[in-house]
Amino acid sequence: MNAKTDITTKSKEKKLFRTTDITYIGVAVALITICSWISIPTTIPFTLQTFAVMLTVLLLGGMRGTIAITVYILLGAVGVPVFAGFSGGIARLTGPTGGYIIGFLGTALVMWGFEKFLGKKLWVHIVAIVLGLTVCYVFGTAWFMKLYTADDGSKATLAMALSACVIPYLIPEVIKVILALTIGTNKAIRSVIQ
Repeated sequence: MNAKTDITTKSKEKKLFRTTDITYIGVAVALITICSWISIPTTIPFTLQTFAVMLTVLLLGGMRGTIAITVYILLGAVGVPVFAGFSGGIARLTGPTGGYIIGFLGTALVMWGFEKFLGKKLWVHIVAIVLGLTVCYVFGTAWFMKLYTADDGSKATLAMALSACVIPYLIPEVIKVILALTIGTNKAIRSVIQ
């Protein structure tokens, strides 16, 4: 191998993103957006966002998945209607339920850390998803308690926040975790994307 070929090969290896990486990130942002629009309105809307977040990191890996989730949040922050109820804007992120959206980034970072240090075994994915969702729910619930004010002026208690923001979502989250793991760890699908 001559020096010119060696330099070309090294510069290609150092390239942070290939065109396919950018394409996959864009598709993942679209998937998260579509899954946020599939919504049952409640205090915290029932959506498929957490499913899309988990699936994105499982399929794209930690770095690309985290970037996709960051792009999704930033698009919503600047007003693109990517959030539940076809909403967007900084007010949505800084409102009582915005902590859950920001918590998606925590989920992705936890999953990325587990992947980086422990690999891509099924048990690692399971633990990473459970801990990642826990981070999202803890952050989102704390944010909700800090910012939520009822019509009578009272603030949210922990019991109220858990009953409104966490407990009703536990069974749907288990179903979404199983679905994300089933699709996201499928070797045929992963071989196309990786």
